[in-house]
Amino acid sequence: MHYPLASTTWDEAEYSAIQRVVDSGMFSMGKEVAKFEEQFADWVGSRYAVMVNSGSSANLAMIGALMFRKNGALKQGDEVIVPAVSWSTTYYPLQQYGLKLRFVDIDRQTLNMDLAQLEAAITENTRAILAVNLLGNPNDFARIRQIIAGRNIILLEDNCESMGALFDGKQAGTFGLMGTFSSFFSHHIATMEGGLVVTDDEEIYHILLCLRAHGWTRNLPKFNHVCSEKSDNPFEESFRFVLPGYNLRPLEMSGAIGQEQLKKLPGMIHARRENATYFQELFSNHPWLDIQNEIGASSWFGFALILKHDSPFNRSQLVDKLTHAGIDVRPIVAGNFAKNEVLKWCDYSIHDELKDAEHIDQYGFFVGNHHYDLKDQLKYLHSTINS
Repeated sequence: MHYPLASTTWDEAEYSAIQRVVDSGMFSMGKEVAKFEEQFADWVGSRYAVMVNSGSSANLAMIGALMFRKNGALKQGDEVIVPAVSWSTTYYPLQQYGLKLRFVDIDRQTLNMDLAQLEAAITENTRAILAVNLLGNPNDFARIRQIIAGRNIILLEDNCESMGALFDGKQAGTFGLMGTFSSFFSHHIATMEGGLVVTDDEEIYHILLCLRAHGWTRNLPKFNHVCSEKSDNPFEESFRFVLPGYNLRPLEMSGAIGQEQLKKLPGMIHARRENATYFQELFSNHPWLDIQNEIGASSWFGFALILKHDSPFNRSQLVDKLTHAGIDVRPIVAGNFAKNEVLKWCDYSIHDELKDAEHIDQYGFFVGNHHYDLKDQLKYLHSTINS
């Protein structure tokens, strides 16, 4: 591809980190993962970070943790508001824990949740809002906090596409009780597979540690919020199960790679923002295309393009032309997710109409952003479209 969707961010540092783990002979979750968690929590500004084997697993662990709190736990049938445009594993954990999804429309400019629709969609059964920061763009968390002020509503963040995004100088993913991140290949950092959940809540942290590894007590501190106090007998604690957990553990290689990627992350985000500035110069006033309106400081996962109604061609024609020109394109995440057949398995409702989600579904696509200078690729994209 002349302009690929994603590219490797690795060099000898990552391969050396892998070799360090190989030489150690210890491959399952251990000190390398723990060190990366500590470094990531410090970088993002949270008390705790728990690494898992994917961003999807991070969402699963996040929702699971809410079900097992001693106070304020969610229960089956509780309502969680979600935007209609996101990835599938934003929604699946809600179904899997028996929660009710309530879809609201997105804002066509920001591609995040329409906050007027969000406010109108809240009912007496609403217990949580799962805000998704789409394609690197943070939500307006000042407005969301105003909306939920004084209400018994938990704020959560799916920040899997927006590592490094800032709102009012604070990292996206740290505004809610929990926030999730992904370190899959095409994302801001790559640890082969991987994800993280961050929180400032110690009880939630302990629940996440337990759910990540089988629901056993082995990885909990002696005094904890899950089983109170552990025995000093390691044999007795080896297979003591207290929560219905999973095996979401990451590999040591992923933790070691993450440490090296984190060193590069500020520079990679800077490069993405430089590319975005040039992208905005080229496409801000395009006659046929709209682009995403930045809120705060986006970390620019990719560049969304939405055809206007009076465009001289349709999306299929344009996608075909770009593909033949060697430009990798994708739908905007999963489009209007509320139209998928999988919803027959879900308890859900839709607030009002999903007009902008449907518009994005029919007319939107995105191209990749990278950690290196993309001026040539963006010029090529612009000229290909204009031709």
